[in-house]
Amino acid sequence: MSSPENEEKTMNVFGKVGALFVLVLAMTLSMSAMAQSKGKVLVVMSGGHLLNLKEGRVYATGYYLNELYVPLAALIKAGYTPVYVNPNGDTPSMDASSNVPKFFGGDDAMRMQALRFINDQQGLRHPIKLETIVGHTQDYAGVFIPGGHAPMIDLVKDRNLGQILKSFHDTGRPTALICHGPMALLSAMPDTEKYDQALVAGNASAARLRELSHGWLYAGYKITVFSKTEEQQIELPQLDGHLPDYNDEALASAGAKIQNAAPWKPNVVVDREVITGQQPFSDHAFADAFLAKLNAKAR
Repeated sequence: MSSPENEEKTMNVFGKVGALFVLVLAMTLSMSAMAQSKGKVLVVMSGGHLLNLKEGRVYATGYYLNELYVPLAALIKAGYTPVYVNPNGDTPSMDASSNVPKFFGGDDAMRMQALRFINDQQGLRHPIKLETIVGHTQDYAGVFIPGGHAPMIDLVKDRNLGQILKSFHDTGRPTALICHGPMALLSAMPDTEKYDQALVAGNASAARLRELSHGWLYAGYKITVFSKTEEQQIELPQLDGHLPDYNDEALASAGAKIQNAAPWKPNVVVDREVITGQQPFSDHAFADAFLAKLNAKAR
């Protein structure tokens, strides 16, 4: 039989070996997680909830479920880490009209999966304020802005977002926007607030809009966006009113080259660092194009 002293020494050895094993395991897991991460992607959410219509009514809006879920799930699966931001750091809302199976190929189980996935994104409930990101975008591999009508409320004229987009533009890092999301590109002009006011008022001449949009970073870019034809088809049945301006006309007046396809057909346009998708049914092709750009830039 071994003595109590020998037993104590044996226990101490096993204890040290066990502690060392736990430390090595923790370091291995940590290094594995770091190796799997391909970088951070800035996910810019609108903080808008109510869109003013011409008739004086408002439409309760937010992000479109599939336009956020499909690209976001693809990014995370590919090893990218999303960082959520919006103008005021408040919880973004979902447009209720997007919470239907038709945007998921008629598959209600997929719709439910999307809801659970988005609900599990804790950072989405408490996004970072856009102003805190200005001047600190160098650590982000790309930027993603989902649609829904909400970007027309605030992102279209947010100067902080304009500065952030400029940093991605200047360095050629992927900038992806879908459906109404491309309206956020208008924030990257010197007189973005005045340009938005002119659009909403609806009484500015083409010459005046060109003057106000002078210096826009994305003039000459090929862009697709939710079309006027598509908008007019949903205005009365869904919005119960008319919009003060239309996405494609607003971007074209600023100097964009609109490349829209037939209504409700998947369409993605890539021009330099900018990736745009026309509407909800472009979600998968849009996600693929964004990931291709991110991966190519990472090489």
